[in-house]
Amino acid sequence: MGPIINDINCLIVDIPTIRPHKLSVATMGAQSMVLVRIQASDGVEGIGEATTIGGLNYGGESPESIKTNIDAYFRPLLLGKPANRLAELRQLVCKNIKDNHFAKSAIETALYDAQAKRLGVSVSDLFGGRVHDSIPVAWTLASGDTQFDIAEAQKMLDLRRHNIFKLKIGLRSPKEDLKHIASIKNALGDDIGIRVDINQGWTETQAVRYLQALADVGIELVEQPIHYKNLAGMARLTALGRVPIMADEALRGPQDGFRLAADHCANVFAIKIEQAGGLQAARDLISIAEAADISLYGGTMLEGSVSTIAAAHLFSTIGNLEWGSEMFGPLLLKDEILKTHLDYSDFSLKLPTGPGLGIELDEEKLAFYTRKF
Repeated sequence: MGPIINDINCLIVDIPTIRPHKLSVATMGAQSMVLVRIQASDGVEGIGEATTIGGLNYGGESPESIKTNIDAYFRPLLLGKPANRLAELRQLVCKNIKDNHFAKSAIETALYDAQAKRLGVSVSDLFGGRVHDSIPVAWTLASGDTQFDIAEAQKMLDLRRHNIFKLKIGLRSPKEDLKHIASIKNALGDDIGIRVDINQGWTETQAVRYLQALADVGIELVEQPIHYKNLAGMARLTALGRVPIMADEALRGPQDGFRLAADHCANVFAIKIEQAGGLQAARDLISIAEAADISLYGGTMLEGSVSTIAAAHLFSTIGNLEWGSEMFGPLLLKDEILKTHLDYSDFSLKLPTGPGLGIELDEEKLAFYTRKF
């Protein structure tokens, strides 16, 4: 008989951000991460993470609800089950627990981490092995202050940490945002890639009116300009062909991906392992995009290092991650809960080479930042 799941521990970890991070749906001054630790009878531990944005401002799961549901539903369902039969465990969870994509992702990441450690391989090996040893990483400029954003971008360029930038817009009027974007683009120059994320902040009529203006100032990609349920509107905006449209909040798993691909609702898919419902669901979503000739981008929920590196393992197996990634979440935090920080250099995130996720928790830091109930 193989190893069984002995215990599942769930913590909420609160870490301040280096600056306020302004989105159309929330302004963040700290990030709350749910950390999952799964122990098996063979002594192997796997770790996973679930992180969302702004409590319930972004979606239907919050750090508190994720922890509650893992403790009350996932834990009793999985205790005593075979720890190495990942497909069977996934089917069991999906049969008994609906939605809860972020919680499912944390559990599945921990199971993959443990299984890869058990086999002495990296998580990326469980998805066919790496095509790349590093992933290009964009930086999001989201202070809301034009001059601050320009200075921050220049600093990132000087450090050789990022040479692609995404601007969070949609909180102000489109005309104000266009002025902000144009100033940043002019300051950074034509060789620097600039994208925008509207986080559903515009109406369809605003998007029709201002997409060309975004293209005219040099924006190369527009992320989720309108409400995620307005798929017909997304298809109409994509058909305009003014600037590539990327789906984000509209992608909540493979079924959404199939619908968006079939109806030509986007040129690019932002893949987020937590929003998709876990590593395997994200892999399925990637396959749909590849079959439909939809370009790929590695998205983030502003996760900490655990979920960030889990996603990077999966993204490293993609032959053509055309639009790179934005796996910068750990860099937005004032502190780190890993013994060895992730390697961000030469405009990319380098993947670790050890077994599993290839990371180790700093127990003292973890204890310091864990929320006390």
